[in-house]
Amino acid sequence: MDINKMKALPYDELRALYRNFLHSQNISKATINTAYVDTFYLWRKGSKELFWNAVTATDFENEAKNALIKALSENSTGNVSSLVNGYLSHLRRFRLFLASDGTAEPSVLNQGKTANRAYTRKKKMDVDVPYPSIEQVEFYLVKWDGLENYHLQEDALNKLFFELCPKNTDVIDILLKASTLNDFYSTNIFSIYPVAKHICALDIDTRLKAGDVTLVGDIQYVTIGDIEKNFYSFATKYCSHHNPLDYPIYDSYVDEVLRYFRNRDSFSDFQDGDLKDYVNFKGILIDFRAFYGLDKFNLKQIDQYVWQLGKDYFPKNYGKKNRGDK
Repeated sequence: MDINKMKALPYDELRALYRNFLHSQNISKATINTAYVDTFYLWRKGSKELFWNAVTATDFENEAKNALIKALSENSTGNVSSLVNGYLSHLRRFRLFLASDGTAEPSVLNQGKTANRAYTRKKKMDVDVPYPSIEQVEFYLVKWDGLENYHLQEDALNKLFFELCPKNTDVIDILLKASTLNDFYSTNIFSIYPVAKHICALDIDTRLKAGDVTLVGDIQYVTIGDIEKNFYSFATKYCSHHNPLDYPIYDSYVDEVLRYFRNRDSFSDFQDGDLKDYVNFKGILIDFRAFYGLDKFNLKQIDQYVWQLGKDYFPKNYGKKNRGDK
């Protein structure tokens, strides 16, 4: 698509063209109606130039987010931290529109779907996962934003962790957060109170804010009765929902994908067991990001991308549809 021609279009004509594109995608009517309005928030509240500068920025993720935060802070009475990701997801989808011919699905979408169909056809053959790239990450971030159940679930957790119960000094607050995580993510903790009591005793708020990676190890081991339990994946989730940029989430999907690319591309020489040690796990994810030239994305975005790869390409190796403890 000729971006210069798109830039020359008046506001209403560009929106009408984009709406036609949205209808060609496999997304709900409600999402289309929201995208038709929210995609152009920077244009409406700022200017045409502000909108196009954000959409076409080389460092899109950071520049667009900063522009949205500024516009939302000036024009919205809602929680900016909660709102910005939704508007950013609409801009990501618009960038895929610009990468398409305006009606057909973007090539990166076709690539992802074709690869997934190929996996279905060759069940007994080796999986061929697309090479990690900026385009692939952007495709999967848009896909994540379109998973309404996960998206709304994450919005609810953000409200709980950031607004309603941000601290960890009251065991009741911790019990609410731990119980909700356990339910949403199916982490199979059958006695949640000892976990909440354990977290409360650790006095974790300062360490969470500092991004102390050793905190996960302190949270994950809980004695229930006379048995020491290892709630590793839950511990990564609990920390991540307080400080998502410093604490990527571990689960079996992510584990599977990191081992796959280690074996195929040798991006790292870690041992399988290293993924179950959080300090090593985070370092491996950082190595993955650097090896494939994905440094423009934060660790939360990389984690979402890798998780969805596992969900698409390794479903038979995963026992639950949610991000449960494995």
